[in-house]
Amino acid sequence: MNTLFITGANRGIGLALVKLYLEQGWRVLATCRAPQAAEALWQLEQQFSHLQILALDITNYAQMAKLSGTLHDVRIDLVINNAGIYGPKGYAFGECDVEQWQRVMEVNVIAPLKLAEAFIPQLRLGKLKTFAVLSSKVGSMTNNTKGGGYIYRSSKAALNSVIKSLSNDLLSEGIKTVALHPGWVKTDMGGPNALISAEESAQGLKHVLDELHEAQSGGFYDYQGLAIPW
Repeated sequence: MNTLFITGANRGIGLALVKLYLEQGWRVLATCRAPQAAEALWQLEQQFSHLQILALDITNYAQMAKLSGTLHDVRIDLVINNAGIYGPKGYAFGECDVEQWQRVMEVNVIAPLKLAEAFIPQLRLGKLKTFAVLSSKVGSMTNNTKGGGYIYRSSKAALNSVIKSLSNDLLSEGIKTVALHPGWVKTDMGGPNALISAEESAQGLKHVLDELHEAQSGGFYDYQGLAIPW
């Protein structure tokens, strides 16, 4: 049985991915900041014996290290870092909140790298050996034709750079890394006007990950498998 480790698993795209992988026979280690409040996950746990719900705030690096130690002998095939934040909306040039910017960079860039460092030993034990992060096409500098969005855009561009460097460092061990754009999804972050459901996004993301090969490691793709320019 393949094993998925996923962050931000209690709602939205993360929850849809958990359900999809469980339905397809995977063992899922689902993490979120407050498991006791994750009602949807506990409902799934009643249906699937191969779901384990764990506490993890991805910016609590001591907690992350402790969890990795607890799972030190677990073979993990796929890590998906889904946890992330958007930060403030509706600000203009000259109005960037520095403290909010620092918070977004912590969650969206630093934490995913620390997650990779913490769980690479378990990925080495797995068969599929894939580390994936949910990025966003707004992190593409080529596609940035509107400006604005400095905080979120810069965090996702930086995350993409982390993924590229990880690929250079880890591919020799057979560990693939990839940044994925999930589409504009109807979630709390995406809003009600978004184009696709979390379930549609999850289906597409899983297909991309199922078909991922070493030549794509370090790349940036959308949920339909199309390459996105840096």
